[in-house]
Amino acid sequence: MADAKDSKKNIKAKKPGLIVEAVAEDNVPTVVVEKEVLEAPEVEEAPKVIAKAGKRSTKAIKEIEEKQAKASRKAAQSSEALAKEEGPKPTKNRTRTKAERAGKKYREAAKLIERDKLYSLAQALELVAKTSPTKFDATVEIHINLGVDPRQADQNVRDTVALPAGTGKKIRVAVFADADDAEKAKAAGADLSGADQIAQLLDKETIEFDTLIATPSMMPKLGKYARLLGPRGLMPNPKSGTVTTDVATAVKEAKAGRVEYRVDQAGIIHLGIGKISFGPAKLLENAEAVMSSVRAARPASLKTNYIKTTTVTSSMGPGVKVEI
Repeated sequence: MADAKDSKKNIKAKKPGLIVEAVAEDNVPTVVVEKEVLEAPEVEEAPKVIAKAGKRSTKAIKEIEEKQAKASRKAAQSSEALAKEEGPKPTKNRTRTKAERAGKKYREAAKLIERDKLYSLAQALELVAKTSPTKFDATVEIHINLGVDPRQADQNVRDTVALPAGTGKKIRVAVFADADDAEKAKAAGADLSGADQIAQLLDKETIEFDTLIATPSMMPKLGKYARLLGPRGLMPNPKSGTVTTDVATAVKEAKAGRVEYRVDQAGIIHLGIGKISFGPAKLLENAEAVMSSVRAARPASLKTNYIKTTTVTSSMGPGVKVEI
């Protein structure tokens, strides 16, 4: 045994899991204590990192959910309050017919006409005279729906017709011709005649006539006024009989009631055939003249039904369907 020293010595033996302590005093060995380390030495834990209040933090998510719930409650409350104020939503009404939208006089006149019935031309004109709701002398119109395609040049129906009883309107006729023809036109009843006089009015864009007649030799001088006359339907045309060498006859026909008709883009002819004051007999003469002219103008290339429907009516009055 090693020599004992005067002073106390602590001897620690390093052994896994054990701590050995030996105490020597006055050269007399005493107690040897072995202590077993049951637990590993405690290690200080790193502090927990708390996420800032950002998009992915629990706090931020909770706040967003609360805001959304609050907004939904507000929207529900406001919609309920608005519904209480407005009451039940009205149902969409159906589109009313023309007779339902029209005035009282029109509705009473429409009762005299059977909607699905086809009348003869004479019966239809008598009904038109009875059912006119206006106080003034209304114009009687005829509307003919043709089975043509106006986009085809050979199916663009256009012609003139002289109404036996006239149109009921005072027609102002002007004749654009040289001195000799201007005198003949004036004698035949023209309101204006002479190239110089009419040219001065056209230069000022003043139109004081309803029909313009010209001789073929004077047509080049009218070319510069085409933009003024064309849109108004006043440009003389050989098809309408307003370009002719016999100006006297043209003036008489225009004064007597010669009218021009043509199909519109939908293939329908719209034409006034007189006034209510004419009476059924004169209106029938004019209507038959128009129907004869339209039948004669049937295009040769048309293979389908030519006249589909025909309706007569008065200004602001109900229409009467005519049997073809």
